[in-house]
Amino acid sequence: METAFDDKAKEALAALFEQFWIVRDADPERYQLVREREHVLKRYVEEKFGYRLIVHRHFAKLEKIPAEPEPWMGIPSFQEPLDYALFCCLMAYVESKAVEEKFLLSDVCEEIRAMYPGDVPVDWTNYSQRRALIRVLKTAEQIGLIRRMDGEIEAFAQHADEEALYEVPVLARYFMRTYPKDLLQYTSIDELLAEEWKAAPQDYRRHRLYRKLFLSPAVHRTEGDEQDFYYLRNFRHRLREDIESHTPFRYELYKNVAMLTIPERQAPYTLFPDLKGTSDIILHFAAVVRERLASFPPDEYGRLWLTPAQFSEWLADTKRRYEAGWGKTHREASLAELAREVLAELEAWRMADTDPETGMVVLYPLLGRLCGRYPDDFQAKEREL
Repeated sequence: METAFDDKAKEALAALFEQFWIVRDADPERYQLVREREHVLKRYVEEKFGYRLIVHRHFAKLEKIPAEPEPWMGIPSFQEPLDYALFCCLMAYVESKAVEEKFLLSDVCEEIRAMYPGDVPVDWTNYSQRRALIRVLKTAEQIGLIRRMDGEIEAFAQHADEEALYEVPVLARYFMRTYPKDLLQYTSIDELLAEEWKAAPQDYRRHRLYRKLFLSPAVHRTEGDEQDFYYLRNFRHRLREDIESHTPFRYELYKNVAMLTIPERQAPYTLFPDLKGTSDIILHFAAVVRERLASFPPDEYGRLWLTPAQFSEWLADTKRRYEAGWGKTHREASLAELAREVLAELEAWRMADTDPETGMVVLYPLLGRLCGRYPDDFQAKEREL
């Protein structure tokens, strides 16, 4: 008799979503958890997301392909496009090696220089390019694509002739996804993403919306996706029952936005608000925005359109009213610095965007779900000071 989708299955599903892969040697308990619930997990992720769960004797991996790419989906440790180019070169180099084969840092440098596709060749006498390679090697080691056997990679930053010894682990063979065609036959990222929906075109909308709900902070109703929102609204009871019985999340649906929330903070998840001071500022900013809705009504999709000057003025009002409880860095920041930081965080959480054609700041309905004010006793103490 097949095991039901119980609390252990929920725990395993959460781990698969939050980790790139679960390596048996590094996390045997969680790996065993996935292994024990493999059949119910596979059926669920395939039916709802169109995802493939791979359970190998060395690891378990859920191939999490987004409905559409978003900026936060990059590799956090990478800082510039050069990092990604060097990473691809490193993967190509490792692909040519046998499992457990050793190689030297100097060999990697030489091979990357030979295969690098840029118009200007890499130059390892350049300090910033050596730092980029260090970031790439550290990230690859952390993921499990290479294993450092000897040497200290940080020394390479100071001296280009420093050496380190690496080995190719078995995980390196399973990092890249397999595609029906050779990657060189795809001419754009859109073609690559379109391949996702060919396996089950009849389930396209369900798979895409489940991916959006689980991989994005919110799904907003916009001019181009009215049909998506009809699906979210018409099947809201079924979605709520399914999501809440398989995960710790709650399904929330409003006129112009749908999202997953969680009643209590749990360690594996990246949640808003977090412990950064910017989260407090956004909560206070949301309170100011809410107060101005009567005189500044949103459009039919619940969006507010502000000029950069208006956004700065609303943020300045927020700062005047709430900065007493902010950290020193944000209290002393200029308005321009504060506006850049807050807008970047709003965009990362899908609460705002900058319109590319007009340059206006667009505030999305998700921001309206939030509000933050100081308690009365805090404000009373401020007035006494």
